[in-house]
Amino acid sequence: MKLIFERSVPGRRCSILPPCDVPETDLGEFGRTKELHLPEVSENDISRHYTELAKETHGVNDGQYPLGSCTMKYNPKINEYTASLPGFTGVHPLQPERTVQGCLKVLHTAEKLFGEITGMDAMTFEPAAGAHGEFTGLLLIKAYHDRRGDTKRTKIIVPDSAHGTNPASAVMAGFMVVNIPSTEDGLVDLDALRAAVGEDTAGLMLTNPNTVGLFDKNILTITQIVHEAGGLNYYDGANLNAVMGVARPGDMGFDVVHLNLHKTFSTPHGGGGPGSGPVGCKAFLKEYLPGAGVVQTPDGYCFAHHADSVGSVKAFYGNFLVVVKALTYILMLGREGIREASQNAVLNANYIRTGLADAYDMAYDETCMHEFVMSLEQEKHAIHVSAMDIAKSLLDYGIHPPTMYFPLIVHEALMVEPTETESKETLDELIHAFLEIHEKAKTDPAYVQSAPHTTAVKRLDEVQAARNPRLRYVFE
Repeated sequence: MKLIFERSVPGRRCSILPPCDVPETDLGEFGRTKELHLPEVSENDISRHYTELAKETHGVNDGQYPLGSCTMKYNPKINEYTASLPGFTGVHPLQPERTVQGCLKVLHTAEKLFGEITGMDAMTFEPAAGAHGEFTGLLLIKAYHDRRGDTKRTKIIVPDSAHGTNPASAVMAGFMVVNIPSTEDGLVDLDALRAAVGEDTAGLMLTNPNTVGLFDKNILTITQIVHEAGGLNYYDGANLNAVMGVARPGDMGFDVVHLNLHKTFSTPHGGGGPGSGPVGCKAFLKEYLPGAGVVQTPDGYCFAHHADSVGSVKAFYGNFLVVVKALTYILMLGREGIREASQNAVLNANYIRTGLADAYDMAYDETCMHEFVMSLEQEKHAIHVSAMDIAKSLLDYGIHPPTMYFPLIVHEALMVEPTETESKETLDELIHAFLEIHEKAKTDPAYVQSAPHTTAVKRLDEVQAARNPRLRYVFE
């Protein structure tokens, strides 16, 4: 399709903006020295351009999105309705507290409910995304050790199956990363963990269920080992959708947790944001939380600054409207609904896993949680069909590909997560597509190797796209 600048015709105009209702001001030296590059198009051109763009996108409203570990669940429209209420959209963060009591109650209620779900005692909503939450949580751990004078604790332990943001966040927070291996059954190696902990251990970062979709049966032993060494346990909430309402990180021995509201609590995911990665902690870490918390007094709700805060990590109080959407989701489902959502996510993943087990090699052939990992290593060597070839072939079925080549401990990996919001009929469609592609790979591997065939853009030269990306329009 043409870019909007390629549709531009000199002198063409449209009137879609209201007239300026304030006096014009000469900016002097701060004004532009040359005309701003803007496309010159008609309203008809603009309308068709964005409609054409919309037709070439794919999201949860278009079809299945089984992107492993990302929980691309449907975003209920009631969330958008509540977040668009004037009492939420028409406020300013510097208004007097007495004028925004409803907004403060949202934050106070959300903190209470998220704390109940995670087993944490306090929460901040400042972090703007999951990785931002990781960084914030690690700052709490660092502050805890430093303020006690235990400055020798400089190392964070991270399993080899962790999300890539975990070691990156640890380094950004000023820690060194100690990587420990997984066992053959995909769990944390307890002997390697015992050998890794010591007087320099600040903490452990862990996802449970982990990135291969397994709940670590040794979780209480794992967190105990770290605690006995004087470290703290950090819970990466990326996979909470498998256990919310069933098991709580706080009861597993974790001291800090971040949540991905866009993953677990049905707020929009991707598209540049806004995101939200609130961080919860046990009571002994509360004083280090960023910014201010909301407390309830006889006179209403008000902010209370944390005594020994690590400082703000984002302006004001985070992406507030995202919290409104997540709170709506929790209140609509209720206690039993939250639990049922997790149970259905686990059920759906195992339904697909068993439906594909005869054709595809499962990296860990046992009951999984919300996601599972397949290995295409055998197909890669035997018929030269890779995990990427299978993933791209799914595009021809109108299905977004699963996560490819992650976790790194599984060769030629495909990670599938259906979420609880998909029906049995859509799961059957996904199983059928996977099986048909696998059969096609055996009879006509070249066809699968060249997929996709029906999309607007066919197989790209990914090496050139990575080394010489074209990211902007070049004006003549």
